[in-house]
Parts: sequence; C-alpha cells; structure tokens
Amino acid sequence: MTTEKELIQKVPTGLFIGGEWRQTDKRIDVTDPSTGAVLTSIADASADDATAALDAAVAVQDEWAATAPRTRSNILRTAFDLMQERRDEFALLMTLEMGKPLSESNGEVTYGGEFLRWFSEEAVRITGRYGVNPEGTGRMTVSQHPVGPCYLITPWNFPLAMATRKIAPALAAGCTVVIKPASLTPLTTLYFAKLLEDAGLPAGVVNVITTSSSGAVTEPLLNDSRLRKLSFTGSTPVGQKLIEQSAKNVLRTSMELGGNAPFVVFEDADLDAAVDGAIAAKFRNVGQACTAANRFIVHSSVAEEFARRVTERVKAFGLGRGTEDGVTIGPLIDDRAVTKATELVDDAVSKGATLLTGGSAVDRDGSFYEPTVLTDVKKGSNILREEIFGPVLAIVPFDDEADAVRLANDTEYGLVSYVFTQDIARGQRMIDKLQTGMMGLNVGVISNAAAPFGGVKQSGIGREGGFEGIHEYLSTKYTMTPAS
Repeated sequence: MTTEKELIQKVPTGLFIGGEWRQTDKRIDVTDPSTGAVLTSIADASADDATAALDAAVAVQDEWAATAPRTRSNILRTAFDLMQERRDEFALLMTLEMGKPLSESNGEVTYGGEFLRWFSEEAVRITGRYGVNPEGTGRMTVSQHPVGPCYLITPWNFPLAMATRKIAPALAAGCTVVIKPASLTPLTTLYFAKLLEDAGLPAGVVNVITTSSSGAVTEPLLNDSRLRKLSFTGSTPVGQKLIEQSAKNVLRTSMELGGNAPFVVFEDADLDAAVDGAIAAKFRNVGQACTAANRFIVHSSVAEEFARRVTERVKAFGLGRGTEDGVTIGPLIDDRAVTKATELVDDAVSKGATLLTGGSAVDRDGSFYEPTVLTDVKKGSNILREEIFGPVLAIVPFDDEADAVRLANDTEYGLVSYVFTQDIARGQRMIDKLQTGMMGLNVGVISNAAAPFGGVKQSGIGREGGFEGIHEYLSTKYTMTPAS
C-alpha cells in the first residue's frame, strides 16, 4: 500500500501546459489542515504562464473538436477505469490536502469518477434535429458544436469531483480546457491531469495552472478573445466579479455559487429519516459544501425532539485527522474558517440561541472546530444569512406551512433545499414553492452525475451533470436550405 510520503512524491508539482510539466521559480506550499505541516510545494503560475496554457488549448481546439465522438468517449472511459484502479491513492491525497475523513474521500472518488463514466456515454449522444419549416419552403437543420477553449475554476472543498464535473463534459463536447484548481487543494487536480495523460488524452487538450494570484492570472484570460467559455464554482461575490469581467467578450458562463440551504422538517416527518438526513446534509465534508444544510427549519411540535436526537448523534462524532480510524469530523480548511464558525456561533448565542453541544475551536494542531448544535436561533442572527461552511447545525422553529416557506425563501441564495414530510401533496407544494434549483424530498444527499446540478437567484446560472451538463459546452447552429 502506498504510504503518504510515497504518494506525495508521485504527484507532479509543475504546471501542465501543452502536455509538458513546467516548473517555476516561485512556489506555493500545500499544507495538511489537520497538522499545519507542509505536504509539498508546487509551481506558482504567472499571467504569462496562463497565456501559454491558453495558447496550448487554442492550438489543438480544432483537432480535438474534429476527433470522433467515440474516440473522446473511449478516453473518458479509460480515465474512469484508471481512477477505479487508483482510487485509494486519490482518496488518501484528498484527505491529506483537504482534511476530510478517508471514508468521505473514498465517496468522492466514486462520485467524481461517475462524471467520467457519464460523459463518456454522453459524448456519443450529441444530437440535433431536422425538419421542414412551417411554410414548406425550406429544410431546417439544427446542429451542436463545441463552444471552444474553456477556462475552468474549481474550489478547494471537493478537489476531485469539481474537476471531473467540469473537465468531463468539456472533453465530451469537443472543447479544450485550461483549469485552475484552488491553491489550498491543488494536488488532486495535478494527479488527475497525470491520469488523463495515462488515459491517452492528446497534449494540450487539458492544461493545468496553479497560482497564488488568481486575479492576476484570470483577468488576462478573460480579456483574451480566443477564450469562449468560463465555468466557475465558488463564492457569489467572486462569481459576480467574474461575470462582469466576462461581459467584455460575451463569454458563455456557468456559475455554481454560494448557498444557504433550508432543511425543513414538518410535524408529520419520519423523525428517524429526518435526523439521518440532517446528519448527512450538514456534516458531510465537515459542513464545507455549498449543498450543506444551513438553516434547520423545524416544526415547533417536533423541534425539541429533533434537537435532542441530532445532538445525541453529534456528541458521538469522532474528531481528528482524516486518516485515523473512527474519525467522522476532520479539520476545517484553515484558521480563517475556524474564525468564521466561531464568530457565527458566538453571534447566535449572544442573540438568544441555545447551545446544545460544541461551540468552540479545538485546542490542538490543525484547524479544528467542534461539531455544534444550536437551537431556538433568533431572527437577525448572522448564521441565518451567511453560509456557515462548517460543522454547525442551527435550528429555527416554525408553526405553519406558510411560515416554513417564508423562512426557507428568505435568502438571496437558491441552490438546494431539503424537505421532510410524509404528506405527498405537501411535498409537491414545496417543490413548487421553494425557490431553489434542487431539492431533496425526504433525502439528505442529492448529488448525482446523472442529475443537473445548479441553482437560482444568487446561487448561480447553468447546470453541471445530467443530460443538461454537456450543453453548457455546446453552441447551437441553425441552418436553412431550400426545399427540394
């Protein structure tokens, strides 16, 4: 079995441009958030390096677009197979650089790999349509074509799945890419690029740039008229800025931004299922997910019992380094995340919330915060407005359905919602009334490669995954020919 040290030594540390690994004088230290120790140092790209990566993507765009769909499909399928062979290495690498428990990293390998398999199948199913126009004077042909070179920006919290979820549909559609992983967790993407090499991907089709200066590297790419697509996953403020910068060249954009997910528990809910769903929706990935439940809106008749049950479960969590047996809660990504969680909990308590468990940073190496449960969180508390991105479960009671809908929709975000009820009609009403792009009805985990992932309002535009995902990388062309 590969040791931690051996694995780190296998990961490339350079920029991947035009099929070559390039080193730079300036370096970025990548640390283990559970200890604060440096894992390795990697290349730090400049604006010139980013332009070189786009040059490489542009140089092979036409050739890759003309590559047979079956060939593109086979490369993605080979990549999927290789990922299954190397799943233990990818899981350990994610745990080392991001901190999540190893069991969850294994889950991400499964989830992330499915985008390779799904889009390997979609690559050969890109279709159009043909028909006579209503007047009978001509023939209409509608065809789909690769949008062109793409710039993909991924976050730190799901370093494998966010890369595969963007790269796989781009390659399936016939687009070349430049990808910039987060500087906090870049190693997984670099190792994935090596896997794509091994799968037979031609040089220049995927290029990886790692940098400590995201703005300085991104702006010249967005200003380059050869770039035709931007896909970003991250915070809403950064996404808003990128949309503004993309306007100059009218880039196709996909934005998966912030969330403030409501988790609504009605009085008729199966409480056992609701508690299981709450634990999954809140504490998966140490709460560091845009789909994490942020506000637990629980009917007043069951709020006390719900709080008791989730608190009992949370108190039993094992906290520690993600590679250790029995650990369910790893570190937060850095000390800033710990500070934010502390401030949000302290603010809620100061405004009248009751702390049932947790509520403090942990005095040990690494950036740990206790898994926390708050109840009776009051209106005006910052924790109800801001995305927590930490292991904090905040409960707000409600009295009737209209009140639940109002509380759930009282946010500028609209990524995902969760609803627990055994009333089928009520469930349908929630599908219609809650302003989110996705919903979990009596389930706490919804992400799937075969489903369209994305939100409404300030949670973003566009969809990733599903049949819809590949169309983000295709442009539609209509052609009229005279009737024969």
